[in-house]
Amino acid sequence: MAKSKFYITTAIPYVNAKPHIGHALEFIQTDSVARYHRLKGFDTHMLSGGDENALKNVQAAEKEKMPVQEFVDSNTTLFENLAKKLNVQFDVFQKGSDQAHHFPASQKLWELCQKNGDIYKKKYKGIYCVGCELFYTRDELDENGECYEHPGKPLEEVEEENYFFKLSSYTEKILDLIESHNFQIVPDFRRNEVLSFVKKGLEDISISRSNERAKNWGVPVPGDDSQRIYVWFDALNIYQSGVGFGWNEEEYKKWWPADVHVIGKGIIRFHAVYWPAFLLSAGLKLPKKLLVHEYFTVNGQKMSKTLGNVIDPIELINRYGADALRFYFLKYFSPFSDGDFSEEKFKIAYNADLANGLGNAAARVARLAENSGFEFEEEKPLEAIYSEEVTEAFEKFEFNVVLQNLWNVRLSVLDKHINDNAPWLIKEESKLKLTLQQEIDMLRSLARQIQPFMPETSQKILEQFKGPKIKSTKSLFPRLP
Repeated sequence: MAKSKFYITTAIPYVNAKPHIGHALEFIQTDSVARYHRLKGFDTHMLSGGDENALKNVQAAEKEKMPVQEFVDSNTTLFENLAKKLNVQFDVFQKGSDQAHHFPASQKLWELCQKNGDIYKKKYKGIYCVGCELFYTRDELDENGECYEHPGKPLEEVEEENYFFKLSSYTEKILDLIESHNFQIVPDFRRNEVLSFVKKGLEDISISRSNERAKNWGVPVPGDDSQRIYVWFDALNIYQSGVGFGWNEEEYKKWWPADVHVIGKGIIRFHAVYWPAFLLSAGLKLPKKLLVHEYFTVNGQKMSKTLGNVIDPIELINRYGADALRFYFLKYFSPFSDGDFSEEKFKIAYNADLANGLGNAAARVARLAENSGFEFEEEKPLEAIYSEEVTEAFEKFEFNVVLQNLWNVRLSVLDKHINDNAPWLIKEESKLKLTLQQEIDMLRSLARQIQPFMPETSQKILEQFKGPKIKSTKSLFPRLP
């Protein structure tokens, strides 16, 4: 029997700077969902990539006095390295500057929309935010006349002739898709936000830039050498170009549509409105679900280069390990509310839940098993069995609820079993062996269940306790000072 497929993506990060902990958070969330589906037997595919054709990348390269391709290649490598350090398993990392695969895919999407009569050319004057790669109207700006996502950054007055997409033609279709839940947006308050935006009526949007303003960088507009495809029309298509659209029809049919796009709240409009409209116009299938997560603040403040509080996740991984970071991000932050990161809070959680919690439980069971001298039943590869409550929380992307349950129920039950039965006091060999076998099985079961969140720790525990002989090893999570 063929496996059900599951295709999930992260947002496609801009590569104008090195990654920060916000990128790490999204990578971890997406990887946990993918690992969960692999455990459940799905044929799972996970994609990320580099949004390399943005104007901000060109400007950042100019500032560094580097050729644009060399600049984006260098920064894209940093994102791929972050994923590897976090044990995040991307099956595809699709570069926007990939002329063999991505360029023909974006040009094909353009041609399909153009064939449907949804692309036209006109002169336009507007206010442009390079940070968002988006034109804004005055009423969409804050009281200082600045973009909400990039306060303090000056906006540009831009006037040129561009190609436009007839987004206005898709107001009713997108409303119907969202209201009928055929296109799902999680959580509900973000769905309602999108509905409110769409109900105001959609306006046509620019989908190209002149070669002059694009600095001749990006995907050329088919049939017009004077224009480049605008970043959102182009970048969103990485979700398709990475799985064969425009160059491998068999691969594309296997994976598309995406089951889940994981994105941050700041880019919801592009994914919940523009992207479905482009696909509808092109006659292509729509993604099934959009998971919208909130942001990190750092010590109570929004992350900002100006404030100097942008945290490098690589430094945290080098100090504390990938699994400790994965655990903290997933247990202590709901995807659906902003969370404040501080290293001090992280250390407190690490010592309480990992050093004194899981690490201590594993060490106690290993020491008792080793001292007993017994041989135990060997570990058999088994499915991770989640309770109905945990499964429901996972399906809702409530990672914090899942981990709270595993710690408050499964780990607590193991600790209670050890304390109540006091194996160190049992003299009868058969009773001692049975008691220890029960505790080893509990630990193995917990290890299988934490695999989507803490893959390295899961593997270490299963390896250490596979039997028949069990030995103590160094602490999984040494206590932090």
